[in-house]
Amino acid sequence: MKSRHLGAWALDALTWAIVALMLAPIMWLLWSSLHLPSELALEGEPSAGLRWRNYVDLWLQVDFFNYFANSLIVCGAATVISTACAACAAYALARFRFRGDKVVSMSITATQVVPGMLFFLPLYMLYRHIGDEWGVAMLDTRHGLVFLYVALFTPASIWIMRGFFVSVPRELEEAAILDGCSRLGAFVRVVLPLCAPGLIATATFVFLLAWDELFFAWVLTSSPEVQTIPVGIRLFINQFQHRVDLMMAAGAVATLPVLIVFFAGQRYFVKGLAAGAVKG
Repeated sequence: MKSRHLGAWALDALTWAIVALMLAPIMWLLWSSLHLPSELALEGEPSAGLRWRNYVDLWLQVDFFNYFANSLIVCGAATVISTACAACAAYALARFRFRGDKVVSMSITATQVVPGMLFFLPLYMLYRHIGDEWGVAMLDTRHGLVFLYVALFTPASIWIMRGFFVSVPRELEEAAILDGCSRLGAFVRVVLPLCAPGLIATATFVFLLAWDELFFAWVLTSSPEVQTIPVGIRLFINQFQHRVDLMMAAGAVATLPVLIVFFAGQRYFVKGLAAGAVKG
């Protein structure tokens, strides 16, 4: 019995140590955002209090509001469109059997094992072709990023949603159809409300990935009017090397929406990943 308590205590201590290790960078980010650059470099005397002015300077001296607004627009649109597309596709895979359904399922899975950077060259050429031949600008635009994020994150979202649709009894849909609902009506009025946790999990998944994406946003945009927060913070390294405090404040502000979304939907997010892994 004593050894069991000792093992439980050791496990708790290890857990707290891991949590502290994971929280250390975040705490350093917050602490650094409230101090002068000289204090961070250990070249000056510690100030008497916290420097909240850094957050004011972030909005006044840097066009951070533009990056923040672009991220909200691009990530919000990508989240809504990707979740809607994933819900429709996942419902079809979960409920219907058609010629080539196995190929479709395997193709969706295969897209997840290919590194995203390999898509860059054909994607860039496609965007150039659309702009030259059809007159629709895709490079250096918000809708170009939205289209890309939807294409990147929808396949994984389909598998998250599919697990929820498989868990919904078919009898509920059949009863709704007997009561006069169409197949679409049963899907909207019966299935989707029951799969609301899956929708929230999928939306959280897409938003988190889109908010942190840097590579494609960096190479496909060149004007500040459409660049997102990761690109803006990347530009800080060249423009504000001496203002490390501003870069830290920008990182703290950029983390806030992610934390809000994650903590608001973490219960559904974990449940959605588990459902997508074990169902169907």
